[in-house]
Formats: sequence, structure tokens, C-alpha cells
Amino acid sequence: MGILDKMKSMAGKDKEKSRKLSDTAERQVNQRTGGKYEKQVDTAQQQAEDRLGMGRGRGGDRPDRP
Repeated sequence: MGILDKMKSMAGKDKEKSRKLSDTAERQVNQRTGGKYEKQVDTAQQQAEDRLGMGRGRGGDRPDRP
């Protein structure tokens, strides 16, 4: 089972856990690419979360972001 499948199955059950999983996936991708595609990865994460009904405002609710 891939990470997106896990997010999809958990999205309806535990949104907070799904968001943490989403953030972890984003960090791993950015780490593996050296941050080269950070904007694209962030956009993809936002779209995935929106499609799964986990959308969140991007105005400071992510403590791991500056």
C-alpha cells in the first residue's frame, strides 16, 4: 500500500493523522530532491489534501514551516 493509499483510507477516519502523514511525505520528497522542487511538491500536497477533503488554510497553521 502506497503512502497516497494510506492517506486516502485515513482521510475519512482521522484527518489529523492524515495531515501528519502528508507532511511527512512532503518532507521526505523535499529531502530526497534536495529541495529543488519544493514549490511543486507543496502544490501537489495541497491539491492532494483538497481532493481528499483534508484541505487547510495555508496561513500559518503549519508549525514546521517558517
